Amino acid sequence: MATLKAVLFDLDGVIVDTAKHHFKAWKQLANELGFDFTEDDNERLKGVSRMDSLNILLEIGNLVKNDKEKEELAARKNERYVKSISKMDESEILPGVQAFLTELKDNNIPFALGSASKNAPIILKKIGLYDQFNAIIDGNSISNAKPDPEVFLLGAEELSVNAENCVVFEDAQSGIEAGKAAGMYVVAVGNPNILKGANDYINSMEQMSIERLS
Repeated sequence: MATLKAVLFDLDGVIVDTAKHHFKAWKQLANELGFDFTEDDNERLKGVSRMDSLNILLEIGNLVKNDKEKEELAARKNERYVKSISKMDESEILPGVQAFLTELKDNNIPFALGSASKNAPIILKKIGLYDQFNAIIDGNSISNAKPDPEVFLLGAEELSVNAENCVVFEDAQSGIEAGKAAGMYVVAVGNPNILKGANDYINSMEQMSIERLS
């Protein structure tokens, strides 16, 4: 890869596992609407914006709602999700993350968050990592969700680094595609049989080091 000058991280599944909090809130909403929502269904929502996730949920339940109803349902789900994540703390940081962030800081390599989540700042504050990031690009900052590369291109811009000198860490297919579309080196955190097109694959951040990227 080109010279490493900056790193961009997705949040869910890379820094912290918020999938369980999302799943709990979506499942409760689905049950209230009269159908079940499984963990396999939840996999389809990885890296997807809130409204697009709701549309997938309604598709699973074979339901049609107007825009006003959708806004109300999305708000209800988010209220429960925020209540759930309010109990998070640093114990939920995934293995290897803190050590790698420390290594990046020790080597003066800036890093940013690139997440579709509008709750990313809340989560980072709860787990004690908010002040460590040089930039935070979240769902409040972007117009286009992944696989559009906007979130990562904005991150590179905030860090004043060219896209080809950035490494992206992702656990979702849409995020891998977004990173590649941005012209960045993409490391997938997950199964290569499921996640396609990344430059490198790791099972967890415990396997990552600057040396591996050089």
